[in-house]
Amino acid sequence: MKTIKLGTSALEVPVIAVGCMRINSLSKSEAERFVQSALEIGANFFDHADIYGGGACEEIFADAIRMNDDVRENIILQSKCGIRKGMFDFSKERILESVDGILKRLKTDYLDVLLLHRPDALVEPEEVAEAFDLLESSGKVRHFGVSNQNPMQMESLKKFVKRPLVANQLQLSITNANMISNGINVNMENESAVNRDGDVLDYCRLHDVTIQPWSPFQYGFFEGVFLGDDKFPELNLKIDEIAAKYDVSNTTIAIAWLLRHPARMQPVTGTMNIERLNDCCKASDIYLTREEWYEIYRAAGNVLP
Repeated sequence: MKTIKLGTSALEVPVIAVGCMRINSLSKSEAERFVQSALEIGANFFDHADIYGGGACEEIFADAIRMNDDVRENIILQSKCGIRKGMFDFSKERILESVDGILKRLKTDYLDVLLLHRPDALVEPEEVAEAFDLLESSGKVRHFGVSNQNPMQMESLKKFVKRPLVANQLQLSITNANMISNGINVNMENESAVNRDGDVLDYCRLHDVTIQPWSPFQYGFFEGVFLGDDKFPELNLKIDEIAAKYDVSNTTIAIAWLLRHPARMQPVTGTMNIERLNDCCKASDIYLTREEWYEIYRAAGNVLP
């Protein structure tokens, strides 16, 4: 498994992050097999959030991996906080309370990475900075980042937060590629030219913030998986053609398309299927040509000016 530096930190991470949002769908024995299989293929970066399964996913993961000091030294744990029922909450009190709950459920003393989950319209950056200071000085969190934030929201935080924001977790896939498309369609009047995110892709590249694409196989907002879907015949035909060339699955090519981008992204998988996770990780060894990347891009209905 190839690795990258996470943001400006010295933390070396696999190019594939294992998303654990659905681990509560597995039986105890299935969860154990899944996490052990992930470790065997070098996928030791696990992404969580305090809302996944109402916290149960973190507990299930800790039991499945049989968390202890030796295990903890060989894995990288990331979790997210800030979503509450009917609201978002980045208050100092809520961040600190959330991290304590996360650590308890994961049976660990620290998180490698904490992300703020979804933008809070009522955020007070000063409070976030105070919370981050306390979490770092106490050893509870080593690195910080955000999820689903645009450049100005990140800049607002950085006015007070001393620590670098090492990651931004954003929805991105072949079929949900507006952050790429609006950069291609600059100064055009078509739909793809609409800038909906404040140039977040370019911002993250300029500031060495690692983009973590979530839902890398989804189209729309959790409407379904585009692989094998009759709604995307041309895309699937092209992906299957390139997959056959490299003797890999269509899953591998969909992830390889993201990894080919020079932003050096870290896709977050959501599968609980061991074989499919293995296919995701194989993308680490596939380097699509420029022609192949654009062929896939256009086959998804994305336009070139």
